[in-house]
Amino acid sequence: MRLLVATTNANKVHEIRHLLSGLPVEVTTLAQWPDVAPPPETGRTFEENARAKARYYAGATGELTVAEDSGLEIDALGGAPGVESARFGGVETPYPEKFALIYRALAERGAGESAARFVCALALASGEQILFETRGIVEGRIAPAPKGSGGFGYDPIFLYPPYGQTLAEAGDDRKAAVSHRGAAVRALRAFLRSHF
Repeated sequence: MRLLVATTNANKVHEIRHLLSGLPVEVTTLAQWPDVAPPPETGRTFEENARAKARYYAGATGELTVAEDSGLEIDALGGAPGVESARFGGVETPYPEKFALIYRALAERGAGESAARFVCALALASGEQILFETRGIVEGRIAPAPKGSGGFGYDPIFLYPPYGQTLAEAGDDRKAAVSHRGAAVRALRAFLRSHF
């Protein structure tokens, strides 16, 4: 079975491929369809964006397609950056600068180490039909300062209390065991195993 992982984020492809290893699935990526332009992400929720991307790429490529939308919700910032996580502060803004913007916003609110969560909404599509969707969440806090060189995105500022460290410090396997994307892809794995 071929499965298109519809993201241009190489780190996400690596995580998803690792989490699906052992299944009789040939994972393909958007690199095989360089002429397919990305759709606008206009959904107001992670689920809306995941469904829209899965349908769009399934239709454009004819492949069984999985897409996800994920991000960081910070309670003290009213859930921001949320669905704007990748675009927060500007699409091209490096993550250390995004971290600085977040710490500045928290300081302005006197919020310190706010409760936060990573959310991953995932959808599987064949053509226009959504075959499966799920949501993974990991609860934590904003770390006092960025720590760790592993992971990617906002991992260095996301403290996972049971580990006593950020997801960027946890290592790939320990991160995957508790992460939002890990939970969502394990649910997808179970669906694929039982339905295909």
